[in-house]
Amino acid sequence: MTKIIGLTGGIGSGKTTITAFFKEMGIPVYIADDEAKKIMQSAEIIAEIKNAFGESLFENNVLNRAKLADIVFNDADKLTVLNSIVHPAVKKDFQFWLSQNKEEAFVVYEAAILFESGKYKEFDYIVTVTAPEEVRIERVMKRDNTTREHVLSRMKMQWDDKKRISLSNFVINNSNLKIAKEEVVEILKILKIKQKQS
Repeated sequence: MTKIIGLTGGIGSGKTTITAFFKEMGIPVYIADDEAKKIMQSAEIIAEIKNAFGESLFENNVLNRAKLADIVFNDADKLTVLNSIVHPAVKKDFQFWLSQNKEEAFVVYEAAILFESGKYKEFDYIVTVTAPEEVRIERVMKRDNTTREHVLSRMKMQWDDKKRISLSNFVINNSNLKIAKEEVVEILKILKIKQKQS
């Protein structure tokens, strides 16, 4: 049976970098946020989003993701509504992907809101990626060409690191790439030992 490693971390922690390290080491990775973006382009999901949020978010039937993000990241109830539309579709997609990778000993499922959604309970191990808050803010400001205030409002919608770490099996501090990569190698060593014992 394939073991699933849930990988998460706050905005700007560098989850993408860490998932790239897992991929380099031959572990298949499912990036939930990327798959959700694709799923949100399907006719069925577009219809549900229009129904919940109105036509004004669409231009030529194309979802304005920035407008939607502004709405949901400033209103917890609206974020819940969006998640109730997208999460079941992502879950179904992941199950199909998992069936295609059933020969693998381990796979990684990467998502920003693994804890907030309660999905972490479905996995065998949890890895949380951390980085100092200032580093995270600067990374997101540069990546998204956005303001400090915008990044802080996004952070407030997510759990803090202390809360995430308390429920995680492993923590990777992603301040130094070389050390972070070594930590990924170490996690795989530990997990392979555990797997042999089970």
